[in-house]
Amino acid sequence: MVSTGYLLRAVWDEEPPATARAALQTCVLRLRRLFAKYGISATTIEAVPGGYRMRNDTETLDLVLFRLLTAQARAAAGTDGELYRLREALSLWHGQPLANVASRMLQRDAVPALEQERLRVLERICDLELAAGNCHQVLVDLYESARRRHPVRERFTEQLIEALYRTGRQAEALAEYRTVRDRLREELGVDPGPGLRRLELAILRAEELGPAVRGEGTTELPSRQEPSAVTGPVPPGGSGPGPDSGSGAAHPGRTGAPAGGVAPVGGIAPVRGFAGREADLRAMALRLTDADGPRLVVVSGAPGIGKSALARQSAYEVRDAFPGGVCVVDLARPDGSALDVEEARELLPGPDGGGRRLLLLDNAAGAGQVLPLLSATGDASVLVTSRRGLAAVVATHGGAVHRLDVLGPGEAHRLLAGLVGAERIGAEEAAVRELAAVCGHFPLALRIAAGRLLTRPGQSVADCAAWLAEDPPARLALAEDPRMSVPEVFGQAVSVLPPPLRETFLRVGSLDPAEGLCAAGSETVLEQLVEAGMLEDGPPGQPYRIHAFLRVYARWLARDGEVAAAKTSLTR
Repeated sequence: MVSTGYLLRAVWDEEPPATARAALQTCVLRLRRLFAKYGISATTIEAVPGGYRMRNDTETLDLVLFRLLTAQARAAAGTDGELYRLREALSLWHGQPLANVASRMLQRDAVPALEQERLRVLERICDLELAAGNCHQVLVDLYESARRRHPVRERFTEQLIEALYRTGRQAEALAEYRTVRDRLREELGVDPGPGLRRLELAILRAEELGPAVRGEGTTELPSRQEPSAVTGPVPPGGSGPGPDSGSGAAHPGRTGAPAGGVAPVGGIAPVRGFAGREADLRAMALRLTDADGPRLVVVSGAPGIGKSALARQSAYEVRDAFPGGVCVVDLARPDGSALDVEEARELLPGPDGGGRRLLLLDNAAGAGQVLPLLSATGDASVLVTSRRGLAAVVATHGGAVHRLDVLGPGEAHRLLAGLVGAERIGAEEAAVRELAAVCGHFPLALRIAAGRLLTRPGQSVADCAAWLAEDPPARLALAEDPRMSVPEVFGQAVSVLPPPLRETFLRVGSLDPAEGLCAAGSETVLEQLVEAGMLEDGPPGQPYRIHAFLRVYARWLARDGEVAAAKTSLTR
């Protein structure tokens, strides 16, 4: 039971209005109606003498499911099972807990405890990945945690340095140590802990590190705890049972692998907030599970169009057809550059005799990276994502190519509803259509727009759409993550194009949409842009087309280059 007085302080801090008790009753009534709308019993919140009681379970509150999964992880028989459950638990988090709650008391008392629960799980995941030798795969999480979000949390830095050193990047590892050492001294007036100092000494001596183990100071995961009296809301992103969460938004733990089953290698989990793509998912499932179907499936398309999300969601949904497990190997580094073949080969799992397996090679740079890896995949089915069509791979090894297009209007609506909330999105239908159009129905751009709305709960969808429409390519970016930035993701795709292709792509942006693209360059160059994912095959009579949002980006990039050239000319 939570007392009325506690709830009044939580909502109004120390200055409740005279009508606070009546207003609190109204808040509870609204919550009950909201629960009922999404199929949760209105009696979940009970009025009891002196206050209220809220009964939660894994179907109604993510925090309860998170704690259950961490408890199951501790009891798992092996490392793979523990890692799989922990990744399921971590996938429930979306942004900062209680980010849209203004209560100073909850921000002070509840948020730090919730954040510590999440960080303990993330630390344990990184420990397990390092112990399994998956140093490349864990670098993305560690760069995000150690450098951006928790720069003075020594365990993340220790894990990052260890991963860099184990992958042969000694200079980067030492630079990382010295950066955190200087930061600790300047900001806190302390030296690095003994774990970091021992690691620095081992690097300086070029010593072989022993088997990766849990680092000193890593906190044990808590056993299952009962939820505290005041807990955070269900994280945004469609994890609740709302009707608009969209196809593929199945919740981890609710439709997970059966108890005692083989946990997928690498812990494949459903994509957070996945929506739409029903036809694509059906086609992918048929291709991947057909015993006589292709052993190789390629998912290709423009940057930011949702290739990785579709492939991961599809792999998750067909995981039961692969008793040998599902393994995900990211072929790109955190900065977007491609792994070389030897680095990638080290990440491939060896045969384990556990039955048919599925291997997902994500973010492939091209045929030159993929072809040498296929000989090391044994009898596994292979799913590859790439901006390129990988015609040379399919021509030599057979298989099927699944080319992605942008989302339809209904799919874009469901994606936004799943991420932002069906009620908020449903209140501004016309503005939502405008926002989807501004984003070109690209999943990347839509997720960025959703992130902006989530961090600005008071902003209307119409205001967000109007602001983004003033300069979409520049404004569709979340500052804290370059992977959630149209200029970064699209810019990386353009930067790897040879100069003739880059110039032709920029020229496409200057053409009138009614014109054919053949005027932009030779057929050879245009065909190469199709292979690179920057153009699409067109209808009869117009052999090439470009997504409207990519055209806007090409025009913006050309204009940006002209402005930079003009400034250079003026300085001269």
